[in-house]
Amino acid sequence: MSGLVSIIVPVYRAAAYIADTIEMVFSQTYGRWELLLVDDCSGDGSVEVIEKRLFAYEHHPAETAIENVGRVEEYLCGDEKKVFLICKNKNEGAAAARNTGMDLAGGQYIAFLDADDIWVSDKLRKQLSFIREKGACFSFSAYEFGDEEAQPTGRVVHVPETLTYKKALSRTIIFTTTVVIDRNIVPDELMRMPRVESEDTATWWQILRAGYTAHGLDEVLAVYRRPAKSLSSNKFKAVKRIWNLYRRQEKLSVFAGAFYFVFWAYRATMRRI
Repeated sequence: MSGLVSIIVPVYRAAAYIADTIEMVFSQTYGRWELLLVDDCSGDGSVEVIEKRLFAYEHHPAETAIENVGRVEEYLCGDEKKVFLICKNKNEGAAAARNTGMDLAGGQYIAFLDADDIWVSDKLRKQLSFIREKGACFSFSAYEFGDEEAQPTGRVVHVPETLTYKKALSRTIIFTTTVVIDRNIVPDELMRMPRVESEDTATWWQILRAGYTAHGLDEVLAVYRRPAKSLSSNKFKAVKRIWNLYRRQEKLSVFAGAFYFVFWAYRATMRRI
């Protein structure tokens, strides 16, 4: 449907955040959207929190024959606004959850949002205006790091005007929660996420590898919540993930992988200091 945005949110043990996530979407100044909440067998009360938040709206079961989906509820939330609660009967991870959302999405645009991250209230409006102005099919924006409570820390990640495949290999600068893609131009199969570590980065690369260009809106439209964790452990895992993407997913030679890895490591370090 032209102009409709399908917002896909994988939900896994997000009971502490998901009510705020729903409120955040309802607060968007752009009103043509559908919200697809894909519960990946959370088991922590996430589904109950969602149902409690939406109980006042007219809702009914939606027919689906998608594999590993046990139940789909459609909530009618006013003109051009719908929420789908999609309950999987098998835990398969964030990539599969997003793909399930894709299978049910009816919008022209796909927007990705993680349950613990934050959108500013005019995120969709500004980004869709940007897409139309630039004639872009794949867009992303600047973002700011937040603390455990998603309070902005002042550490902003700026983004380039455009990003091609070769440029993207040396920088993992596209933050999933900022991405909006026009599916009238980019085929759905390119947006389907592979089941690998760092599945989001792998997806952006496969789209760009096919010849599309990503356009960056250098304005902070999202906050990346970062819980306190072992930074050394996170860094080690990130290094392993990116190297595996170069060698296994992109099939780069050791030399080419090392070349891009040096630039990636430098930029990743600078982004976090």
